[in-house]
Amino acid sequence: MNKKKMEVEVSPLRSLDDFLLESARFQIPNFKDFEKWGNRVINNLLYYQTNYFLLSVIIFILVGVIHPTKMLCGMLAIGVAFGLFYYLTNAKRSATKFKKDHPVISVLIVLGGGYFIVYMLGSVIVFLLGILLPIMVSFIHASMRLRNVRNKLVNKMEVIGLKRTPMGLFLEALGMEQELLS
Repeated sequence: MNKKKMEVEVSPLRSLDDFLLESARFQIPNFKDFEKWGNRVINNLLYYQTNYFLLSVIIFILVGVIHPTKMLCGMLAIGVAFGLFYYLTNAKRSATKFKKDHPVISVLIVLGGGYFIVYMLGSVIVFLLGILLPIMVSFIHASMRLRNVRNKLVNKMEVIGLKRTPMGLFLEALGMEQELLS
């Protein structure tokens, strides 16, 4: 393939007027026509991807500013959980041997881990809110924002491969782009 075709190009930041204000037109989608609704969402995700990324960063930072300690503790708890899961799935023999050799310590570790999860649950929820709220806001905007002529033209360039963007690659990896745009 051509090297130029493989390059990823960052989509430009759309104006606030186009994204949200005067020239923006919004309408509740037809929930009975999933194909049309899906096309609208995917095309808006492609067209406004830089705006959605910036909006996500702003919301994540805003949640972090409102609840800084809970946000950091939530990130720590999620990191510890993933690290522990990774360790246990890759070190089965040593974990099994440890459980057999030290059953009381194993039970205490499980109880301590359970206490840690319950204690950190509020922080984990704040962290997940910081991640899921931007996704929800972007999905609602993409669902309700009606497309304009420029949006349709830019999306056609993405579909035929003249322009490769991060959101296009992400949707392609999920198998959503080809499914709903063809």
